[in-house]
Amino acid sequence: MIPARVSIVTLGVRDLASMRAFYRGLGWHEGISTEGFAAFNTGGAVLALFPLDDLARDANTAAPPGESGGFKGVTLALNVEEKAQVDEVIAEVRAAGGRVAKEPIDAVWGGRSAYFSDPEGNLWEVAWMPGSSFDEPG
Repeated sequence: MIPARVSIVTLGVRDLASMRAFYRGLGWHEGISTEGFAAFNTGGAVLALFPLDDLARDANTAAPPGESGGFKGVTLALNVEEKAQVDEVIAEVRAAGGRVAKEPIDAVWGGRSAYFSDPEGNLWEVAWMPGSSFDEPG
């Protein structure tokens, strides 16, 4: 039986230094890291940053051509405990240099949602969902 869990999300990045600075700017704690790899502790899975070409080589595949910044067909999510936190997170992201892709709105599904992207276009949803709760790890 394969355990149903996500332990690490690794983003292949073109500019590790700027990406590391962005996530540090959000106030996120960098755990085990080296000059060529950054890992941020989150409330659940670890968010890892690894040079794109190195990640592609490790996975025995080719890195996508061209510049970063376009929609990759994947979003990451940061769920918060209170409705007002969606707006607070977006304000902090903006202050850290993130691009707001969608301002906070009351969503049709009853919560509140917004989107931002990091310097390389990785898209994050910030969401509050009524009735949701978090355990100690997040």
